[in-house]
Parts: sequence; C-alpha cells; structure tokens
Amino acid sequence: MNRRFAILASVATVWVGAPVFAADVARKYGPGVSDTEITIGQTMPYSGAYSAAGAIGRTESAYFKTINAHGGINGRRVRFISLDDEYSPSKTLEQTRRLVEQEDVLAIVGSFGTPTNAAIQKYLNERCVPQLFIQAGASRWNDPMHFPWTMPLVDLLRSEAKLYAGNHPG
Repeated sequence: MNRRFAILASVATVWVGAPVFAADVARKYGPGVSDTEITIGQTMPYSGAYSAAGAIGRTESAYFKTINAHGGINGRRVRFISLDDEYSPSKTLEQTRRLVEQEDVLAIVGSFGTPTNAAIQKYLNERCVPQLFIQAGASRWNDPMHFPWTMPLVDLLRSEAKLYAGNHPG
C-alpha cells in the first residue's frame, strides 16, 4: 500500500502540484492556492442520463481524500469541489462559473463529456483557467494554438480508431 500511495502522490504532485512550486518561489499565490490549500474544481454528471459516469468523480474525490490523509501535496490540503452538471452543457457552464467566480479554483480537472467541456472551453481559456485532463475524445481538444489552457486526458478518438483499424505508425 505504501508503494501505491507513493506512486499516487507523485502523480498528484505532477498533476496539480507544479503550479504550487512556482508559487513557492515568489510567495505570491494565484487563484486557488494558499500556504495551506489547493482548490480545484470539476463538473460531473451525478444525475441525469449519464449519471453512471458520476463514478469517475466519486473515484477522483476518494483519490484526493487519500492524498490529504497522507499530508496533501507539498504540505497543502487539496480542496476538490465536484458539482453535478447533469450532462447538460448549460448546467456545466453555470456550475463552472460558480467554481471559477465564487470558489476561486486553480483549475477545472477531469470533467466528463464532449458537449459539456465544449460549453466551457472558451470561457475557461479567456480567463486563463486550466481545463486539465478532460475526459472527452473529440479531436477538437487537440488545438493548443486556439485553446492553450485545455488539455485532454484520454487519447483522441481519431487516434484510437486508427489503432483499432491497424493503421498505426511504426
């Protein structure tokens, strides 16, 4: 179990801890980061037609509770706020605005779905809020020129289709 935790803590440090190290040097923190806490947000369909995907958010919440139980990230507790968006783009935008404007999150992390993430992509990029590890496979997520603050978690569907069809390089 200790080895597993060490691996999870390493991943978490890379995942959300990198901005914290830069903040340590300057001792001036941006949104969602303090001496004691890192606040990140997400929306997830906990209700509605795609509520089964809510298991992803519950798993991620448990992950951050484990990180916090073992001292957090660089001594900071992770405050993970995951809100129900019902897999509705308008609800996703409403909940994301709440996370950014009221909860002052560092980033939106691990949100589910192409239509829901598409509804918030422009909003987050205009405000320079990282939209990280989104769980959607459309090729639109591979556009760092226009959306530098957006990064998917899963491989793009086009790449996946090529692998299944046997048209992969090498």
